[in-house]
Amino acid sequence: MADFQDIIGQEQIKEHLQNALSTGKVSHAYIINGEKSSGKEFIASVFAMALQCENQETKPCQECHSCRQALSGNHPDIIRVMHEKPNTVSVDDIRTQVNNDVAIKPYSAVHKVYIINEAEKMTIQAQNAILKTLEEPPEYAVIILLTANVNSLLPTILSRCVVLNMKPVPDDLVKDYLCRQLQVPDYKAEVCAAFARGNLGRAKNLATSEEFENIKAEALSLLKYIQDMDLNEIVAAVKKVMEYKLEIKDYLDICAIWYRDALLFKATSDVNHLIFREEVQALRRTAQSSSYEGIENIIKALDTAKRRLDANVNFELVMELLMLSIQENSGERNRKPAW
Repeated sequence: MADFQDIIGQEQIKEHLQNALSTGKVSHAYIINGEKSSGKEFIASVFAMALQCENQETKPCQECHSCRQALSGNHPDIIRVMHEKPNTVSVDDIRTQVNNDVAIKPYSAVHKVYIINEAEKMTIQAQNAILKTLEEPPEYAVIILLTANVNSLLPTILSRCVVLNMKPVPDDLVKDYLCRQLQVPDYKAEVCAAFARGNLGRAKNLATSEEFENIKAEALSLLKYIQDMDLNEIVAAVKKVMEYKLEIKDYLDICAIWYRDALLFKATSDVNHLIFREEVQALRRTAQSSSYEGIENIIKALDTAKRRLDANVNFELVMELLMLSIQENSGERNRKPAW
């Protein structure tokens, strides 16, 4: 099903679009700006379906002929602009699928809706081409640009569109969605919500990803025992991390959340607010054997490692320095390793 009530969070966007439907003041052009996987396509689909619904209410009835066509992905007046090149929406894509098509009146509905996903990939020529349609759109045309980077669009495009910015979805709503809709266990839902940082699509991907589970298990097994490892074991651990090079941000985020949990537990002894509360015995050990300063140093070292990797510093070197820093700041006296 696809309805406004199925959009999790994003209350301002829902309210704006439903107001437009109820007052009949629908803009010719919208930009929905938000992270990849944050739900932009779903919002655009619900809005397009409501615009074309034969009952003309503030939400799609999901039962009329038009709604059934939209649900099946076969509505002749809801056009999803495609692009053959993965990283480029070309001027030809826009000319053939929008500019040349928009002059033809709707086939069966009141509106003709164009949804352009990954609009940040439009070349300057493509943006200038769409601008021509945005400047003089036919009365029935509604163009929805979906982008992960609104700043990549020309100011002249922004000035002609209603810009709707996606907000991070609160963790409790993400967790509730994962538990209710995907039957994800409570503990796992909490971990995925913490990692997704308000991005519902990312949370869904993590909850169903075997790879993420493997990375999490690998990281936690290291963090539980790193304070007792010798240099050879640290080097072996770095080699193991190399397997997860593509997902290294996830790996480092797991480490950061582990030490934030340890810091919180050290300060409060409260299990309820921990992300990794099923690992409370190991977290207690980390918290008890490390000083506040030591744990904070580790969290800083994780941030430094991320920045170095972004700057293309040698991966193996960055990870070795990180592991040594974690070990130096772990243990009862935050001792330096004896080598």
